[in-house]
Amino acid sequence: MDWLDALPDTRVLRAPDALHDYTHDESHVVGPLPRAVVKPRSAAALRALVHGASSEGFTLVPRGAGSGKAGGCVPSEGAVVVDLSDWPGSIAVNRDDLTLSAPASAWLRDVRAAAERESLWYPPDPNSWPLCSFGGSLATNAGGPNACKYGMTRRWVLSVDALMADGEVHRFGIGSVKQNTGPNLAQLLVGSEGVFGMILGASVALIPQPREHLTVLLPLDDAALLPALPARLFGAGLMPSALEFWDAAVLNDLRTHGPDAARRFPGEALALLEFDDAGCTSSEFIERLMVALGDAAAHAELATGAGQREALWNVRRMTSVHLKQRFPKKVSEDVVVPRSRLPEFFSRMKALAMPSVSYGHLGDGNLHVNLLHAGELEGAALESALEPLFALCIELGGTLSGEHGIGLAKREAFLRHTDPYTVGALRAMKKALDPNGVFNAGKVF
Repeated sequence: MDWLDALPDTRVLRAPDALHDYTHDESHVVGPLPRAVVKPRSAAALRALVHGASSEGFTLVPRGAGSGKAGGCVPSEGAVVVDLSDWPGSIAVNRDDLTLSAPASAWLRDVRAAAERESLWYPPDPNSWPLCSFGGSLATNAGGPNACKYGMTRRWVLSVDALMADGEVHRFGIGSVKQNTGPNLAQLLVGSEGVFGMILGASVALIPQPREHLTVLLPLDDAALLPALPARLFGAGLMPSALEFWDAAVLNDLRTHGPDAARRFPGEALALLEFDDAGCTSSEFIERLMVALGDAAAHAELATGAGQREALWNVRRMTSVHLKQRFPKKVSEDVVVPRSRLPEFFSRMKALAMPSVSYGHLGDGNLHVNLLHAGELEGAALESALEPLFALCIELGGTLSGEHGIGLAKREAFLRHTDPYTVGALRAMKKALDPNGVFNAGKVF
């Protein structure tokens, strides 16, 4: 027995069959068995854990539900995984301040439900929201369809409770939208994938729940109309809360092998639009939308009822699962291209002739490009296969990841394509905040 087994208020897992589940997340990255998995339940446990890791020279890898797609919670050799599922705390909604606080161990679905019970809303909605942890969504700055209008998780975070390298839990920020007292460490921690410290909880802003929704399934007879769709809507002064798409290749696969609802989808390509403006279900709003869509509106299907909307969204949410089942070796990249460059991106992707299918968040240029057989490659061969896609996005003014993060999966590409000054600054901050490399060493940069 070593000192890990003597940690207070902590469950320690060492059995190889239990540790195996912690060697991977939902990406293609697989790591070694960790030294151990610990499930702490008190500040005393965390303090002892940090001091032990610092003195013995191993790193702590934070883990929520393991639903990430960049290898951020995958252990390195000799690492200890810190599973936060036992971390105590409860979800609390403050109606007067329009805020919600919750521990990292809370499920994101429960956070959203707690807000909705008060007729309030927490907009971040990653595709994994029914099964991801609140802490994981903070550490990765999770996005989702609603980011088209409402932005990423970081936009909603007011304060963060985090374990830092001194072994203590610190609160950064306050429960108010206005706080201007220098650089915001809470915002630095959100999206940092646990490399500066370990997020244990947060306070986030809420807004009143939208009272109306209009969901539009938009089949397109010509897939070439798809890339210009966001500009047409925004040019007409319309801001969808979500604007999703399926390209011709993924739509064809869903029709052939997907669930019954997907097999009935028409069109060569498909878009899913949602609006939550006051009055969006009125005839005046719908007429304005149809005019903006022009000829593309010919086959539009409108859904305003909760059941109809949920049926459409269920197919969108299961697309990733469907592709994973059909192509277990696929690699999913969540690249970003400025909306104005979408037509050029699709044209040049076709010229690259990469065996891929695409779907995702057309409204903010965050495209899930799935390379169907790339997972059969490893190391340099995989990097080489992905490089044309990354290089194209960078050339068009985009980036490597819109919402999944960097983790291990994109670390080498991130280092290749990122300004060396930025990398140097990040490493300097890491050294300042975590001088002994206690937290998730070797990830991101």
